[in-house]
Amino acid sequence: MEENYHCYPKHLVAVDCIIFGFDGENLKILLVQRNFEPQKGEWSLMGGFIENEESSDQAANRVLNTLTGLEDIYLEQLKTYTDIDREPTARIMSISYYALINIKDNIQINEKYSAKWFDLKDRPDLIFDHNAMVKDAVLRLRRKTTTKPIGFELLPEKITMKDLQNLYEAIFDEKYDKRNFTSKINALDILVNTNEKDMSSSKKGSFLYTFDEEKYNKKIAEGFMFRI
Repeated sequence: MEENYHCYPKHLVAVDCIIFGFDGENLKILLVQRNFEPQKGEWSLMGGFIENEESSDQAANRVLNTLTGLEDIYLEQLKTYTDIDREPTARIMSISYYALINIKDNIQINEKYSAKWFDLKDRPDLIFDHNAMVKDAVLRLRRKTTTKPIGFELLPEKITMKDLQNLYEAIFDEKYDKRNFTSKINALDILVNTNEKDMSSSKKGSFLYTFDEEKYNKKIAEGFMFRI
């Protein structure tokens, strides 16, 4: 049976990871500086080829772990890019993924890759079709965030309402009225008030909340849609 496939062309398949983070005010993206040709010295997404014994999901998780040392990262397959001339060296198809990382976690960035966090809006121009991948990932993140609270992966376990508002403003690149935003979030009833306060922002302090994943999953099962 294998002989039947010998006459067909063989192509390389890779994964590329769009890694988002949040610093409390700005949406960030983690990029690597290429140390090999073509386009050595320029900025790109972190990627790698899919090995013989891997699925694309396994390859993406391996690539992320190699760069950040993290496991169990929120990771979602985005799109497959197959343009004939997307890379100059060979016919390489790429399956893109986007990942959400809490920057405040203890991330040990692998120095081998000269990686750096950039503000999403101020990132450098990227190689090949990586700019298109980032654009597609931002659109997907915005769509998903309007229906599911996936942005919580970008935040610490305990957050203030201002933290959450800052995150949504960074993702959608727009400003929200504080009172209206707080009212909508409270109406969702998926946050738990810890009765603790963050005293860094004012003398009065701001209550800290945690995300109630169990309550959220129950609401989803009942047909609930997360909307801001």
